[in-house]
Amino acid sequence: MEFSAEKLSGNKVKISFNVPAADFDTAMQKAYLKARGRINVPGFRKGKAPRKLIESMYGESVFYDDALDLIFPDAYQEAVTKGDLHPVDRPELTGIDQVGSGKELKFAVEVFVLPDVTLGDYRKLKATKHVHDISDEQIEHRISHDVEKATTEQEVTDRPAKEGDIVRIDYLGTVDGVPFEGGKAEDQRLELGSGSFIPGFEEQVAGMSIGEEKDLNVTFPEDYHAEELNGKPAVFHVKLLGILERVKPELDDEFAADVSPYATFQEYRDSIVKELTEQRDRNAETALENDLVQQAVDQSDCDIPAAMIDDQLEDTYRNWRMRLAYQGISAEDFMRYTGQSEEQIRDMMRPEASMNVKTQLVIDAIAKQEKLEPTQEAIDREIAEHAQQMNREAEQYKESLNERQLAYYKDLAVSRMVIDLLKENAEITLHEGPAHDDDEPLDVADIVEKVEEALPEQEADSAEEQAEEAPARKAARLRAKKADKAKEEPEVQE
Repeated sequence: MEFSAEKLSGNKVKISFNVPAADFDTAMQKAYLKARGRINVPGFRKGKAPRKLIESMYGESVFYDDALDLIFPDAYQEAVTKGDLHPVDRPELTGIDQVGSGKELKFAVEVFVLPDVTLGDYRKLKATKHVHDISDEQIEHRISHDVEKATTEQEVTDRPAKEGDIVRIDYLGTVDGVPFEGGKAEDQRLELGSGSFIPGFEEQVAGMSIGEEKDLNVTFPEDYHAEELNGKPAVFHVKLLGILERVKPELDDEFAADVSPYATFQEYRDSIVKELTEQRDRNAETALENDLVQQAVDQSDCDIPAAMIDDQLEDTYRNWRMRLAYQGISAEDFMRYTGQSEEQIRDMMRPEASMNVKTQLVIDAIAKQEKLEPTQEAIDREIAEHAQQMNREAEQYKESLNERQLAYYKDLAVSRMVIDLLKENAEITLHEGPAHDDDEPLDVADIVEKVEEALPEQEADSAEEQAEEAPARKAARLRAKKADKAKEEPEVQE
């Protein structure tokens, strides 16, 4: 089999094939054996008609499609391997120049490949590393998480309910005297002042005493998620079953010993400052790296095939659903509470997907231009770091990795080398001072926060704990996915 590859553009290649007549005739015979059972020939049982008779009745072209399907996968894979091509989409059959028994099969396909990347001057970047002070507010906010864990609930019987209490209630809601779906609950927990229920409900429960029953008059919001209730007045008959008061611990040595390995509150507080400082430094380094990578990407140019963006968009959307599920929220709940459709969410994610693909391509192009090849020691460092995060012993973890996972860590080491190169050659200014808010693109954490506002019973991670993914790890993850895509069985599109 002979082939030739012609570059049509920066991201598309035409591959022309010449298949020897003997190979095509072999494929035709296999095609006959495969198809004869579904071809009707008068006087013969299915599968028993001779090939020549079938060809005389229907023409030998009746076997061409099956013969091409038999020949194409191996011929295409050979061309891709020997031609060092990197397809990113299925090949499209663009023409059959010659076909027939006893003849060479000549045909051509076109396929999108990894695009050419025109790099900018990535060795002369400028960036600022922002290292902000750890504020008292940050320290208090972090301590508040431990306070929340140590807070207890104490039953109250000698006073009415008030804001901040957790009450247990039975209720039945009606609109125009008729109960509605979702309007009834028994022994429902509700924190007064949380805004969990429709406006006016919690305010009227406040002041009730245990055993008291009361009709609450409220109006559903105009944008309520159940459209049939939008803007309608309703009456909820409520019975107060119990009152629980939240008792927060004193911030003293006893509290510190309960929530940490430290004996005194001062030691505990110092550990919080150390934790926040280390987290700040990691985030500052990651932000600097992301800035440098983004500059290198912005300076570069490439024509990305739509298939690569679509593939990455699918991955982004799937990860978004998984992140929501991890928070206890379904994608369907998100769409219902925010009024967005799947198409709108995908459209919102498309720019990010496109940028992720371009970032991967630029990092790969820099690594190729600089001829970067990681040492085994560098790869092992990446493996050991990940093993530590999972509380695994590094050598045992390494032995458990398959070929694909080992390739991922090699890619991770290459990406790390690219980022280190950008930092080593960049002009970096250090800015120290109070924290400041930068405009950040909407990400999954923002989406989760929106849904959590609609579903207040879900517990969100703090903003400090939502660290941006390091660019080296993101690039390696995307590259691993690209490698998986390349191993898929090729199919020709006619």
